[in-house]
Amino acid sequence: MSKVDVLLGLQWGDEGKGKIVDVLTPKYDIIARFQGGPNAGHTLEFDGIKHVLHTIPSGIFRKGTLNIVGNGVVIDPVIFQKEIENLAQFNLPIKETLLISNKAHLILPTHRLLDAASEQAKGNSKIGSTLKGIGPTYMDKTGRNGLRVGDIFTANFQEKYESLVEKHKGMLDHYEGFEYNVEELEAAFFEGIELLKSLTTIDSEHYINKAMKEGKTILAEGAQGTLLDIDFGSYPFVTSSNTITAGTCTGLGVAPTKIGDVIGIFKAYCTRVGSGPFPTELHDEVGENIRKAGGEFGATTGRPRRCGWIDLPALKYGIMINGASELSMMKGDVLDHFEEIKVCTHYIIDGKKIDYLPFDITDIEIEPVYETIKGWNTDTTKLTSFDDAPKALKDYVSYLEKHLEVPITTVSVGPDRSQTLNNKK
Repeated sequence: MSKVDVLLGLQWGDEGKGKIVDVLTPKYDIIARFQGGPNAGHTLEFDGIKHVLHTIPSGIFRKGTLNIVGNGVVIDPVIFQKEIENLAQFNLPIKETLLISNKAHLILPTHRLLDAASEQAKGNSKIGSTLKGIGPTYMDKTGRNGLRVGDIFTANFQEKYESLVEKHKGMLDHYEGFEYNVEELEAAFFEGIELLKSLTTIDSEHYINKAMKEGKTILAEGAQGTLLDIDFGSYPFVTSSNTITAGTCTGLGVAPTKIGDVIGIFKAYCTRVGSGPFPTELHDEVGENIRKAGGEFGATTGRPRRCGWIDLPALKYGIMINGASELSMMKGDVLDHFEEIKVCTHYIIDGKKIDYLPFDITDIEIEPVYETIKGWNTDTTKLTSFDDAPKALKDYVSYLEKHLEVPITTVSVGPDRSQTLNNKK
């Protein structure tokens, strides 16, 4: 019986998970998304074309691979339809290769309106939501009001839909000065529902467990990042789902004993989108240089990402929570033109030096403690083998491996699938 390998982000999301899933897909029979919604933007680049996926797993472009949208995912039928339409030019056999869990929850137009109204009301203390309706959908899920993909095939779906919309309208009435028109959003929603009906829906937990029994290889694809986890992230500036390895179990119906390798992905530096604490954030020219070199703008929102140096206490925390067994370092090339690179090894909080993530990093003053490392100051984007990498880059990877105590098996030096260096010893 095979196990499910997991690939997820160890920072605040946007680490480059889509690219590595795409690179690894030839090794797997099934790629399965286990949480999050279309607030994810997984960017893949090959053959000179850039693709951004929001809900569909990143294995969709590889022939012979099945892609499953698991029960832990929330689906917006409107965005989902646009994704499917964008894939039409590639003549992919979507009905055969894309399977959707009947237990995945649906994002309604009123969920998006509630998201926007809530953020507007928060003013300066807003979370930095992507306004995709993710939070309100997960709230309905835990409040036992939600609608699921399987519901669209029932005779009383329209009735269930209208009942939930009425509840949402009552909630929206509490937001003073928030104007909206549900009716103008509904046409696209129901068009998306019709498309969903035409696709292949499954009881994914049975499907995945049967596939494991048959010895099929499965990779679970995470969205967002560990520090955005609803339980273990920088609360309340987090997403609404469990982004960590444990989320694979609840998001796909896989037992904890069936988890195999856990591949943790991190950038050679650090970024964050939206509000919330960020101990190593750079507000200077260096931060701006990283943003420009890394094209650090949200794949889903286009918002400029906040940039800073790598944060080892936060990264060690992510490795611990997820049980990461190997690491992929992304965007090494973004640091190509730095003479020196800084690494945050500790925090100073209330005069005390610590090397771990405390309970709350939101309302306290954190002073990062840095070590300075020699940069490689060389173009690495043309490299085809890690053996040929500049010594300073190899030293940076070795330094991180020593501190993180987990092997870095992949180093990415560009967005294309070919710009991926193997460092398996």
